[in-house]
Formats: sequence, structure tokens, C-alpha cells
Amino acid sequence: MLNPRRLLYRTHHFRQFSQSAAALLLDDPHVPFSYLDGFPKPDPKYAEIIKAVPRAISGKNISAKERKVGRVPSIVFEQEDGQHGGNKRLISVQTNQIKKLVTQLGRSFFLSRVFELEVRPDFDSDDIVEKVRVLPRQLHLHAGTDKVLNVTFIRAPSHALLKVDVPLVFRGEDVSPGLKKGSYFNIIKRTVKFLCPADIIPPYIDVDLSELDAGQKLVMRDLKFHPALKLVQSEDLPVCKIMGGRASDKAADQQKPAK
Repeated sequence: MLNPRRLLYRTHHFRQFSQSAAALLLDDPHVPFSYLDGFPKPDPKYAEIIKAVPRAISGKNISAKERKVGRVPSIVFEQEDGQHGGNKRLISVQTNQIKKLVTQLGRSFFLSRVFELEVRPDFDSDDIVEKVRVLPRQLHLHAGTDKVLNVTFIRAPSHALLKVDVPLVFRGEDVSPGLKKGSYFNIIKRTVKFLCPADIIPPYIDVDLSELDAGQKLVMRDLKFHPALKLVQSEDLPVCKIMGGRASDKAADQQKPAK
């Protein structure tokens, strides 16, 4: 586990420099970050190896044939900034496996979780062409049926810094003073973009509503997250707000006879 002083040192540099500069400033990129107590960790229940096979060419016709036989045409990318191009590998993954993971986790949670990916000559082979850790970057579903059309992955080695849209999980609605008074809850952001070391990508960020009263809001800076993560968006952007009384309550009040 990383020494706390070194963690603070590295975090300080993450928050003052660009993504590429931060990567160069790591004093020892081979020392992995660790999840800290009190912050969400990936559920080991879903630590599944995604199986894949090579795909020689791309195109609409090839993709249609792959889907017809139960495969999802996919791509694995790599680039130093963790976002685009570089070392592209065409693969296909199993439709049933991806559909199961997306159903179990939810779309946003699937896109914020690192998986092991094994590329084999065919799905039944014991030979491994490549074994790599990946983060799902994009997931395309059919608008009408939610059928998985394609998936884009990005390599996620320990030294990588990746931009990730992390889902927000709202808690404490049952005890929020504002909601108890009849106000309503307005969710403004459901995910927040962070620059994350690949070893500690959070599965979600907890948002505590337990002390939020009517008219109050939470902004990005109010979120609690691992100190090595960096917000990509402005700290002043609102996340959620407890709005005024419900329209039905106001209408009921107006109908009450005057005393």
C-alpha cells in the first residue's frame, strides 16, 4: 500500500498539472495506488474475465455477421493520454457475456469498471493470444431492443491515468430534512468525470443527502472521493438540489378553507 505522504505528494502533482505532465511527474509509476477504507471499491462478485477472439477486418457487413452468430464487434485502444487511438486491436466478444454484465451492473457502472480481457484464437481454445486489463470506454445499444451492438475498450495498465464518467449513488433520501417537509429531489448530474489512476477507479461515488434541507444543493466540491482522483469538471457545478414543495401539496394548501 502506498505511503500516505507519498500519496499526498502524488495527489498534489495530479491536481496542478495536465494529464500528460502528471504522468511524467510520478516519482515511481510502478508503485500502485490502493483503495482506501471509507471509499467504494469494486465488488469482487463481478470480477469476470471477458473472453474475446481476434477480428481481422471491420465494416458493416462483417459486424452484422458477427452479431448474427452471437458476437459483439469490439475494439481495444491504447494511447498515453488514455483517450484515443494507438495500438488498436480488432476483436469480438460474446454477446451473452456482455449483456449479462451490463444487466447485472447497469450501463454506467459497466463503463466505470476495469476487467481482465483474454484474447484467444477461438472461444473454446486454451491458448491465450493476449491478456490485458481493460476499461469499457463506449457501449452502443440498439435504441429499440437494447441489444449490444458494439463495445470499445481501452487498455488500463497500473500506470495509466484515465478519464472516467463515474456514476453517483444518492443516499439518505429517507432522512433528508427537506424531503421530509415535502420538497422534491432534483438530480442534475448522474455521473461525474474524473481523472483516475487505473488501479483505483471507483465503481461509484456516494452522495449523502441526509442533511440536505429545502432549497439547498450539493456541488462537485461537496463530493467525497479518493484523494488521488481529480475532478475534470468545475468544482462549482451543481450535482443535485432539494427543490420547493410539491405542486400537489401547494394545490392542497390552496384548497384549504380560510380560518
